[in-house]
Amino acid sequence: MKIQEPQNFRRRLLRDSLRKNQQRDDAFRQIIRSVPKGKVSTYGKVAAAAGYPLYHRAVANLLRREPLGGLPWQRIVGAGGEIKLRGDGAVEQRLRLAMEGVKFRGKSVDMTRFEYALRSWEVFD
Repeated sequence: MKIQEPQNFRRRLLRDSLRKNQQRDDAFRQIIRSVPKGKVSTYGKVAAAAGYPLYHRAVANLLRREPLGGLPWQRIVGAGGEIKLRGDGAVEQRLRLAMEGVKFRGKSVDMTRFEYALRSWEVFD
């Protein structure tokens, strides 16, 4: 039996994820910084580890707004290891990951070998 979502749940969640929230963004930054060189994680797993499950779009928005060099943005990919950026951004992300030793299976990161298991309880204030 499928659980019924409250009316407009997805719309409210999307709207909320687009709003700036310093506490949420700081939690995302902390989790993103914990992903070591040569490993990757997904937008959704970063959001969940930071305590905001379903806020994968907020992670993407943060990385889009963040100044270059501020976070290791290249280590965050879409579900299944897919690079979600397009054009030059996708090429740069793939190149940066390859320079860190990350291997690909076709267009996606080999998640069985290179996914970092995030543990929110290991990230300290």
